[in-house]
Amino acid sequence: MQRFATLLVALVIGLGALTGASRAQQRPPNSVPLAFGMSADQASQSLGVPLNYVRGTPGNELFVALPNVRGSVLSRRSDGLYLQFGKGRLIAWKGDWGTLPQ
Repeated sequence: MQRFATLLVALVIGLGALTGASRAQQRPPNSVPLAFGMSADQASQSLGVPLNYVRGTPGNELFVALPNVRGSVLSRRSDGLYLQFGKGRLIAWKGDWGTLPQ
């Protein structure tokens, strides 16, 4: 009986870990993935956070988007996603919100 209980607990934990991992990789419904050629407004809507100006001339700006962690004690995300725009369109970004720091 104890072996069955141990197996059942291991199965529940394993399935919970798989479900949590897949949820973390899913985008919210109706969101558009970040893509080259987006305007600053489209990128902001795609990320779900406002863009903060860092430097540059109009149309060739560098913005940073900070993750919205809402004061979560369990969150370890504090880095920004830097977005470079050229001629008003997204040409590069640096940073990755899809992975957790080691």
